[in-house]
Amino acid sequence: MKNRNLKHSDNWETPKYLYDQLDSEFHFDFDPCPITYEEITPQTDGLLKEWGKSNFINPPYSRKLKEAFVIKAIEESKKGKLCVCLLPVSTSTILFHKYILPDADDIRFLKGRVKFIGHNTLGEMVTNKAGMHDSMIVIFKGK
Repeated sequence: MKNRNLKHSDNWETPKYLYDQLDSEFHFDFDPCPITYEEITPQTDGLLKEWGKSNFINPPYSRKLKEAFVIKAIEESKKGKLCVCLLPVSTSTILFHKYILPDADDIRFLKGRVKFIGHNTLGEMVTNKAGMHDSMIVIFKGK
């Protein structure tokens, strides 16, 4: 059972190989969720800023933030922007059935678990530990 007393971080960086692979296909010009250990301000908040033409989104995986970034990605795609999201596979959720499945142009399930880069619950920097969930790439093409 998950220890709910441990502090879990939302700051997990996408491995370079995975980002580079997606970037070579989609040519990203904006990341609304860059890794930052600074306080988020209205000027740096990806939910408040205008997004680019081709966006890479690896949102925080806490439920409310993940949902907010997926909904924002759908809104931005309806403005003609490409949004490529790296998300945990959670096909039984309302988020998946109400938002992702009806609006996604493509869903790609990744083989194996992604080894994100970040600080574990003990505060140690890790680069070789797989996440708790399988991952998927969800693509919302600008319409």
